[in-house]
Amino acid sequence: MQGPASLLSHTFLGNPLRDWLLAILVFTVTFLVLPVLRARLRVQQQKWRHMESATLELLTLLLARTSRLVLLVVAVYFAEKILSWPHRVDRIFDVIIVFGVWLQAGLWASTALRFFIERRQQRSGLNDGAAASTVHVLMFVGQLLIWAVIVLLALDNLGVNITALVAGLGVGGIAVALAVQTILGDIFGSLSIAFDKPFVVGDMLRIDDIEGTVEHIGIKSTRLRSVTGEQVILANADVLRARVRNLGRMPEKRFNIRLRLAYETPAALVERVPVLVEEAVRAGEGTRFVSCLLGQIGDYALEFDALYFIANRPDHNIGRTNDLVNRGILRRFAAAGITLAYPTRRQVN
Repeated sequence: MQGPASLLSHTFLGNPLRDWLLAILVFTVTFLVLPVLRARLRVQQQKWRHMESATLELLTLLLARTSRLVLLVVAVYFAEKILSWPHRVDRIFDVIIVFGVWLQAGLWASTALRFFIERRQQRSGLNDGAAASTVHVLMFVGQLLIWAVIVLLALDNLGVNITALVAGLGVGGIAVALAVQTILGDIFGSLSIAFDKPFVVGDMLRIDDIEGTVEHIGIKSTRLRSVTGEQVILANADVLRARVRNLGRMPEKRFNIRLRLAYETPAALVERVPVLVEEAVRAGEGTRFVSCLLGQIGDYALEFDALYFIANRPDHNIGRTNDLVNRGILRRFAAAGITLAYPTRRQVN
C-alpha cells in the first residue's frame, strides 16, 4: 500500500502529483483573489466619485476595463510556471499569456486615450455634432496606432523578428499618407477647428471674398451660407490656410460716416453739428459715440467725419440700428436748418 508521500510523488504527464495540486491551488487562489480584489475596488469606487480627481477617475475607468479573460490568463501564468511541459505545449502557453497580457494593455491604453480626449473636449466646451465626429475620428486613428504597437510588441516578446515588418509598415504608411494627404489635411484641419475653436456654427465669417454664416463644420469641409443665399463649401485645410475674419465675435461694429455740409451753412450751425450727431447716435440702442470732427474743408463742402460703434449681440439688429441713427441725423439737421451739400461747380464769366 502506497503512503501519502509516495502518492504525491506519482508522476502524471511529466509532473509529480504534488506539483499538480500546488498548481491547481495557485490557479484557484489567483483566479478567486483577483476578482475579489476588483470587487473591493469597485466598492471603493463609490467613495471616489465624490472626489474631484482626474487620477482617481482614470483609475476607475481602467478598473472597469479589466477583462475577466485576462484575470484567467494571469492565473494560468502563475500555475503554469510550477509545472514542466514539453517545449511545444510550453510555447502555446507563452503565446496565450503574452497576447492576453498585451490585450489588457491595449484595452487600458484605449480607455486612457478616450478619457484624455473627452476631458479635453469638455474643457473646450465642444458639445456639438461636429466635435463628436472629430473625436470619433481621433479615437479611430489613436486606437489604430495603439493596437498596431500592441501587436508588434507581442510578436517581439514571442521572439519574432519584427524589423522587416516595422520597415514594411513604415513604407506602406508613407505611401498611404502620400495618396490621401489631401483628405488627411482636411481631417487634421477639422481637429484643429474643433479644439482651437476659431469659429463655431452660427458665426459670421469673411474668408477672402466670401462672406457668410457657418452652417456646418464637418470632418472634411466647412459649409457657409453666403449673404447672397447660396451655400459655399470649403475644405477645412483651405479654411485654415486663409485669413478668416470672424465677424460674429466682434463685440462692436465700427461705423465711420462722412457728412458734407454746404458752404452757405452759418458758423453757428456748423458748431452744432457734432452735438446733433452725438444726440442721434446716443438715441440708438447699444450705440457708443466716439467723435464727430471737421476733418476736411473740401472742394465743395465742409466734410465732417463721424465715428461711432454699435454693439454686436444675437438679439440686436445692427443694420436697423444704423438706419435709425442715419434717420436721426437727417431729422435733426432738417430741424436745425442744416443742409447737406452735393457736388457743384460754379462758373464765373
